[in-house]
Amino acid sequence: MPPVRMLLSMPLHAITEVYGEAGLRDRFALELEQLPAADRERLEEALALASQLHADDRRVREPYLNHLLRVAIRILRHYGVHDPDVLVAALLHDAVEDHPAELAGLPDDLPYAVLTDAAVAELARRFGPRVAELVRSVTNPEYDPERDRHEQYRAHVTASLDRDPWARVLKVSDFTDNGVGVIHTTYDKARSSAIKYRPLVPKLRELIGRPDTPLSITAKDHILDQLDLAEERFAAILDG
Repeated sequence: MPPVRMLLSMPLHAITEVYGEAGLRDRFALELEQLPAADRERLEEALALASQLHADDRRVREPYLNHLLRVAIRILRHYGVHDPDVLVAALLHDAVEDHPAELAGLPDDLPYAVLTDAAVAELARRFGPRVAELVRSVTNPEYDPERDRHEQYRAHVTASLDRDPWARVLKVSDFTDNGVGVIHTTYDKARSSAIKYRPLVPKLRELIGRPDTPLSITAKDHILDQLDLAEERFAAILDG
């Protein structure tokens, strides 16, 4: 691993490219040093659960856990949010959507809504109701096969973020990782991601600018710059 100061200064996708999951874990551990011991313990428990649930998951070229680590680190470092509930939810933001049966300890042939409710209840039991509700806010519902999937995704995101200011913090870090990071994958995956995410950029800009979005002006400015960069990359992919 590089010297501590170098690791703390490296962009997250650069750490991913050079040092992989181990480097992101080291960076996360360094970021946690600024938190109280009790909060660090909760976050280490959440990371252990995320590691277990997503152990076999991949995002084209990398372990899925890398994405979860980057989302949490970004919230800590670039948004200045030290709230342990938000950080725990960041690590587990895809747990209910991707592994509801495993999380809830139920058979995977039950209806999606039943599994989702049970998985959210298990998060509430282990990490508290606020964490569970934050994860629920960024968990996609079961899609109607008769309607456009991307349109349903954008409608859900818009509705859930309208009513839940803290969920905006989770989603915008997730979106940044997918949007700004769109160049760190294959062309086919980059194109499908750009089609899915590009129409959301104006709505995210509006949501981040709202007075009730619980971030500093500095963090909001950083996010808006990142949304601009994501839009530039979407345009490069889709508009040639």
